[in-house]
Amino acid sequence: MQQDMVKGAIQDWFLVKIPCGRRFDKTWLMNSIQSYCSVPFTPVDFHYDRSWAQFFIEGANVADALREICYKICGEKGQKVSIFVGPSCVPYSVRYKFTDEQIEQIKLTMKKRYNVEEQALDLQKLRFDPDLVDHDIDFVLNRRHCLSIAVQIIQENFPELAYLNLSNNKIYRLDALSDIIHYCPDIRFLDLSRNQLRSVLELNKVKGLKLDELWLEGNPLCGTFPDQSSYQRAVHTYFPQLLWLDGQQFDPPAGPGAEGHWLMNPSRQGDEEDEGLRERVLQFLKEYYSVFDNGNRHDLLGAYHDEACFSVSVPASASDIGSSCLIEYFKHNQNLNTLKDPYVQRKLLKQKKHDIVDALCLLPKTQHDLGSFMMDMCFQTGKMICFSVNGLFREEAGGNSQNSVRAFTRTFVAVPGSGTKQVSLTCRVVSCRDLCIMNDQLFVRDTASEVSGTFTSHVGPDPRPTLSPVQCEMVQSFSIQSGMKLDWSEK
Repeated sequence: MQQDMVKGAIQDWFLVKIPCGRRFDKTWLMNSIQSYCSVPFTPVDFHYDRSWAQFFIEGANVADALREICYKICGEKGQKVSIFVGPSCVPYSVRYKFTDEQIEQIKLTMKKRYNVEEQALDLQKLRFDPDLVDHDIDFVLNRRHCLSIAVQIIQENFPELAYLNLSNNKIYRLDALSDIIHYCPDIRFLDLSRNQLRSVLELNKVKGLKLDELWLEGNPLCGTFPDQSSYQRAVHTYFPQLLWLDGQQFDPPAGPGAEGHWLMNPSRQGDEEDEGLRERVLQFLKEYYSVFDNGNRHDLLGAYHDEACFSVSVPASASDIGSSCLIEYFKHNQNLNTLKDPYVQRKLLKQKKHDIVDALCLLPKTQHDLGSFMMDMCFQTGKMICFSVNGLFREEAGGNSQNSVRAFTRTFVAVPGSGTKQVSLTCRVVSCRDLCIMNDQLFVRDTASEVSGTFTSHVGPDPRPTLSPVQCEMVQSFSIQSGMKLDWSEK
């Protein structure tokens, strides 16, 4: 008989899932669902699983009524709310529901741990509190319904809470803690140390707190970062006002766009500010290409951010390796219109500044015509700028390169440089104070159809057969994996 009761209970419970439910306000979402549903119901254990909102309901009639209103509710921006309903086992919070007497004892235990003067609540190792153990209450905060009960008690009894210690509770998810943002907006200290949080993404669930101090040490997530600066930058994205992290003064290193503002204030984009920024960019380009053409390209290391990216592309029409005069660039080509091999795509995208300058050194020697440069300021904010430059350069004779003219477009995304650091470049100086390149994309094309006279490139007929785009990709992939030169790979 007991098995029949359990079976009946399992068949009578359902899990309701709402894709992308996190983007909706919880109160609005539940009120809307309950108003549209023809059968009254009480949601049990509402929570989020990544971007999905979920809760349990009891009764097949309620499940059928919820299925009927799928796509009938629309958000403020016209998004239709999907509602998926499926059978479920009895929720944990129902199977192990606390009695009123047990809830009252939990309240008393938490009140004993509350410091009124400091407005501080210490819940570390709460499960092993003698007042709970003696009453045979297994209150484990890493269980969602237990943490939800604790948050509800905090809302009702400690609304002025400023200090919350949840360390040493084996907490691995913070879904149930998200409501505390609304219940206790004055929390300034949160201790989550020595728990089981595995991803920094969990902090997104409590990022609305205006924290001054946060403790995370002892969680697995701390070991997921390559260094301390990466860890600090990740935490900073969720708590930009944070002053202390793990007991140390919080001063996150500069990351992309994290440095101070430029000389130009985006809210005051007058002609004078725009002209000043253009002059800085032009000066940077002159210094950059002076070294690129005449110096050791390894000296450009200081012009790039540690996490920068670089890629080279040529037109799809240049895929005929045998006849193209862009052969020296084709082996670096990352044009995704013609390149389909994921391995080669990753290989040709240069990341980290040391890999970038190594790649720059492999490109042919050049002389850029600064008089041909046309610069466009694509986009700028107080912490980032995107600009492009179009122009001509002559490819110097040497090796297999032809002494010919090429056209190029180069697009840079840059952030303010770090401090007043400068990099000496063999009697030249490129200042990192003003610009630090985050993304660099070079597009090279032949100018045979664009310029004439002494700048026209003439390429004689080649007896080798024309290759199809698929064959060209195979040649390029083989060249990269074997280390063989591109023309030898073609053979």
